[in-house]
Amino acid sequence: MEIVGLIGTTYKFQGMADFQYLATHSDPDGNQVSLYDKIILRKPEKKEFYDSPVPLFLPPPIFSRLDTPVDYYYRPDVLHSRETAMQSVLLKDHLIAPNRARRPNNAIFVNFDDKIVPSGPLEAAVSSWKKVCVHPSDVKVEQQLKQLFEKRPIWSRNAVKANVNVHPEKMKHLLPYVAYYMLTGPWRSLWVRFGYDPRKTAEAKIYQVLDFRIRYGMKHGFGVNDMPVKSKRSAYHYSRPTTINRAVPQPASVTDITQESSSSSGPKPATAKYLLKDSVYMFKEGMLPPYRQMFYQLCDLDVEKIKNIIHRNDGKEEVCDERDGWCVPHTADDLRNIISGMIQEHVQPNRPASSTQKPTRTRHKTVDSGEEEDEDDDDDDDEEYKPSDASDNEMETEIADYM
Repeated sequence: MEIVGLIGTTYKFQGMADFQYLATHSDPDGNQVSLYDKIILRKPEKKEFYDSPVPLFLPPPIFSRLDTPVDYYYRPDVLHSRETAMQSVLLKDHLIAPNRARRPNNAIFVNFDDKIVPSGPLEAAVSSWKKVCVHPSDVKVEQQLKQLFEKRPIWSRNAVKANVNVHPEKMKHLLPYVAYYMLTGPWRSLWVRFGYDPRKTAEAKIYQVLDFRIRYGMKHGFGVNDMPVKSKRSAYHYSRPTTINRAVPQPASVTDITQESSSSSGPKPATAKYLLKDSVYMFKEGMLPPYRQMFYQLCDLDVEKIKNIIHRNDGKEEVCDERDGWCVPHTADDLRNIISGMIQEHVQPNRPASSTQKPTRTRHKTVDSGEEEDEDDDDDDDEEYKPSDASDNEMETEIADYM
């Protein structure tokens, strides 16, 4: 090795280079021949050239799933291949199977049709939590979470994060240590204390989940731009571990700045470093949901007329239904109508005067949703917001942490 010079500046590219699709043709002997010279016209051609059939060179639907390069080292991943082959056998009836093993967080998933519920965590979950539980504060957090589940057997992850101050990465290891995850039924996307079966006791009715989505349209009195509620994630703020984050810095909230300036001038206390606001899992009168799609538990809906609907069949519950649980059929629809009406009453008085004018037929692109929308009276008469591909579905996001 010979040193020939000293470089003062280096450049590191985070993303992979752009792909170039080359049109090739296979000869009878198997050799690939470039068709570049045949496609690019370099001289006037005769009529026969234009009458000849043209092959379709369709590019692949995707060149690579990754934006960031990885170190390959040309080493066979024997363990990954074995696990992938095992998954292919187990999921042979599926058209699309996962191409990697589950993340080693060792959560137990339970469907509504499963006969029994787990009474304790997996040994791997215990070992996983013990590895990251290295500080006295972690032991304290573990005791706090156990006390929460003793007080209330079913919690959403957002509700836990609003009551327990723990790092999000450690939360992924702690929750499978104290609870199992419901995939389907009226308690889907919720964490349930080990040994507790909500299908066997009507008292679990108040812990059922309500999937609520804000409604838009002229029928409801406001459009998408009139609602001061943003989507959790849009196409302009898209982030995945295998992609480059090109998102711009988020603007500060005036409310947060006011609260910080009115508080003490010292640094933010460590006890509230990871805590979320109560609005991420609770709903009260005069409160707007922080996101366009929310997963509420019925016990966290602190509105008197909502409570009356939830408890209207107390003592008369007979069967736990997969759709309505222990509630009266179509209770979820009634609750959504009440919440939507309360939001409409809160938003309409605060609407700008310009938003009351009759909208003209325009075609524009909204920044929040990343989708084109047609503002026409006929289209907006009965429009309900449906999460786009870029919206952050809470249940799908949480499952992705463990799959």
